Amino acid sequence: MIDQNYRWYPVYTRSRAEKKAYEELTRKGISSYLPLKKTVKQWSDRRKIIEEALIKSYLFVYISAKEYAEVLMTNGIARFIYFSSQIASIPEQQINDLKLLLATDADLEVFEYDIKPGERVLIKAGPFKGILAELVSIQNKQRIILRLQNMGYAININTSIAFVEPL
Repeated sequence: MIDQNYRWYPVYTRSRAEKKAYEELTRKGISSYLPLKKTVKQWSDRRKIIEEALIKSYLFVYISAKEYAEVLMTNGIARFIYFSSQIASIPEQQINDLKLLLATDADLEVFEYDIKPGERVLIKAGPFKGILAELVSIQNKQRIILRLQNMGYAININTSIAFVEPL
């Protein structure tokens, strides 16, 4: 169960209901965060840049135990995310890192599976300076992986290998 302290919790939304759920939570005065990325969509007659959820069907709420029921009664919210039979919480630093990643124009790629542990690194320069990440090799290219704890998701970003140092 959620404790009395305020923490970030991931919630699962109905399919393609992230924005409506976020707006409803905001209207209720509940602090929430919906990471959005810009993508180009192609239709037969036009192309358009739209904002869509970075992690499909997920958003984050900053609540304590007293807001738990109110979040669940919000239109579009399906359930809280559980990890090892407990409601998962996300460290505030990881939410801040996610905001930093999205503040840049970097090309982000989200994986929907847990990546095997690799070498942990600190990004020491560039737009992602200060972020702790894991270094993995994907298709013979060096890339940095930021793991979102307790969710089974990771974000792939392109940055120079010269910008990282092992921990």
